[in-house]
Amino acid sequence: MKIALFGGTFDPVHQGHLAVARAAADKFDLGRVYFVPADSPPHKQKRPLTDFQHRFAMLALATAADPRFVLSLLDAPAGHPNYSIQTVRKLKSTLKKTDKLYFLIGMDAFKDIGTWRQPVELLAECDFIVVSRPGFSLDDVLRVLPEPVRPSQTELRQLNLVKHSFQKHSIQKSDNHKGVRTLALPGVKIHLLPDVHERVSSTQIRAAAQRSVKQLSRYVPRLVAEYIKKERLYVSSGALIEKTEKLEKLEKSEKPAVSQGKVLSFHGARRQES
Repeated sequence: MKIALFGGTFDPVHQGHLAVARAAADKFDLGRVYFVPADSPPHKQKRPLTDFQHRFAMLALATAADPRFVLSLLDAPAGHPNYSIQTVRKLKSTLKKTDKLYFLIGMDAFKDIGTWRQPVELLAECDFIVVSRPGFSLDDVLRVLPEPVRPSQTELRQLNLVKHSFQKHSIQKSDNHKGVRTLALPGVKIHLLPDVHERVSSTQIRAAAQRSVKQLSRYVPRLVAEYIKKERLYVSSGALIEKTEKLEKLEKSEKPAVSQGKVLSFHGARRQES
C-alpha cells in the first residue's frame, strides 16, 4: 500500500490541508494519509499553540468522512520536541515491507528542510511529496536541499535538459500522466504536487472565528467550525469578554437553552497553563 505521512500543527485543520491530502491521495493512489498533529514542534512558533486535545479533536472531525484519512498519535504529548526523522522511523517500523511511504509537505515548510534534525537522513528515509505554489519549480526545490545532496551551481544551470549524469550527482527530472514532476538524486526522490489552489490563512480563520459558523465554514469544515465556536477557540480577549457578558444576561433571563446538536467537546478538559 502507498501511504503518506502528513504532519503539522493543524492549528486548526482547514480546507487547504484537506485539499492537499485529497490531491496527493488521488495523484499518487494513496491508500492511507496519516494526519500527525505535532504537540511540541522544534521550530519556533509565531503564536502559542492551541491545546493538543483541541487540535486532535478538530482533525478527527475533519477527516472522518474520507476513509483514506487516518488520524495518528505518533507526535502526541511526550514532554519533548518531536523531530520528523523520529516520527518517520516510528511509522515505518509499523508498516509492511511491501508498503511505500511518502512524506507530504508544503513548499513553505520544505524551504527550511536544511535546518531540520538530520535532513539528509530524513530525505533518504522516504519519497517526499512537496506541494507546489505558483512561481515555484523543481529548480527551487533543488536550491533548498541540504548541502551534502544539493547539486552545484554548474549542475543547476544545466537542469534545463531532461537527464544529466555528473561526477557527484545523477539528476533526473520527469513528468507523469497526472502532471506530477519528479526529481531523483542519489538517496533523494522528490515529487512536486501541482494544482492545489485552496489557500487558507490563519489570519482569515481567526477573523472568521469572531463571526458566525457559516462564515467560519468558508475556511474549515462545518463540524470544525461548530467545534471552534463551541469551545470559543481563536477568539480575541475583547470578543470573549463581550460574549461572556451576553451569556450571563441570557442566563439571568432564565430562557431555556436551545440545543445546537451534539459536538465533541474537550472544554472541561482544558489544561491550565502558567
